[in-house]
Amino acid sequence: MKKVVLFLVVLLLLGAAVIAWVFFGPATAFDKSKETLYISSAAPIKKAVMDSLAKNEIIRYDFAFEWLANRMDYWKNIKPGKYDIKKGSSLLNILRMLRNGRQTPVNLVITKLRTKEDLARLVGKKFETDSVQMLNFLNNNDSLKHYDINPELAMTMVLPDTYTYFWNTGPGKIYKKLAEESEKFWTSERKEKAAALGLTPVQAHILASVVEEETNASTEKGNIASVYINRINTGMPLQADPTIKFALKDFGLKRIYEKHLAVISPYNTYRNTGLPPGPICTPTKATIDAVLNAPKTNYLYFVASRDFNGTHVFSATYEEHLKKAKEYQEALNQLEQERRTKL
Repeated sequence: MKKVVLFLVVLLLLGAAVIAWVFFGPATAFDKSKETLYISSAAPIKKAVMDSLAKNEIIRYDFAFEWLANRMDYWKNIKPGKYDIKKGSSLLNILRMLRNGRQTPVNLVITKLRTKEDLARLVGKKFETDSVQMLNFLNNNDSLKHYDINPELAMTMVLPDTYTYFWNTGPGKIYKKLAEESEKFWTSERKEKAAALGLTPVQAHILASVVEEETNASTEKGNIASVYINRINTGMPLQADPTIKFALKDFGLKRIYEKHLAVISPYNTYRNTGLPPGPICTPTKATIDAVLNAPKTNYLYFVASRDFNGTHVFSATYEEHLKKAKEYQEALNQLEQERRTKL
C-alpha cells in the first residue's frame, strides 16, 4: 500500500513538474534570438492569433497556450500590434505581454525623401497601414486642413529624424507626430530669422529643399541660399536644376539639357519666378539653419568648382559667371579626354 501511495505521489510530482515546465519554462519553438508576432487590427480574434503563432512556429505548446489564454481571459482582451517574443520566453510571460499590450516600438527613420510617394512607401514597409492609405491622407485637403497646409505642402512638415510609434499606428497619428516635431523645430528665433529674409517657415523649408539637392558641402549651403534669396529679391527666376529633375520625376539625371528646361510644371524654376509650390526633398535641420543664417552677399550665380571636389564657385555678375563656367567646362573636357586616353 505504501508503495502505491509513494508511486502516486511521485507521479503527481512529476505531473506537476511537467505542467510547471510547460507553462513556466522555455516555450518558444524558434532558433533565432527573437520572433515577431503581428496581430492585425482588422482581425483581433482568437483564430487569427493562433494561426499567426502556428504559421511562424513561435510556440511549442499550442494547446497549453490556448488553455492558459482561456484562464487569463485573453481572448476578450486581444490588443492588435507588433510583439517581439524573445527566445526562451515562457507561455505565461508571452500571454502577459500580449494581454497587457506591451508592443515593440517601431522606429520610422526619415532621411532624404523627395516625394509624398516616397514617404508613403516607407510607412507602408514599417506599419500595418499600407502605402495607399498613407498617400491618400497626404493628398487629402480635409486631412491637412488642421495644419493649415494643402497636399502640395504636406512634406513641409517632414524633417529627417527618427520617430517612434507602434506598428498599428494609423496615417493620421503618424503625420501628427511629424507635424508636432516640425512645430517644435520652428522656434520663435527661427521664425524671426525667416521673417528677416522675407520668408515664412514654409518658404524657408522649400528653399532649404532646393539647397539640399544642390550640394552636400555644408560649408557652402549658406552661400547657395544667398544666391537664391538674391534672385528672389531681384525678380530673377531661381533656375535651379534640381527643380527640373523634380518636375520630370527623373532624379537620376546627371546633366540638364535645353530639352529638359521645356517641361511644363510649376516646379520648373527656369520658366517660373519665385519658389516652387512645394519642397523637392526633405531638407535636414542643418540645411534649414544654413538658409536661415545665410550671409548677405551680392552673389547671383554659382557653378561647380573646376577642382571637382563637390563645391561651387560664386559670382556677382553674369560676365564673371560665364568666365568661371568656361573654366569648369574646359576642366571637365580635359578630364573626359584623360579618361578616354586611359581606356
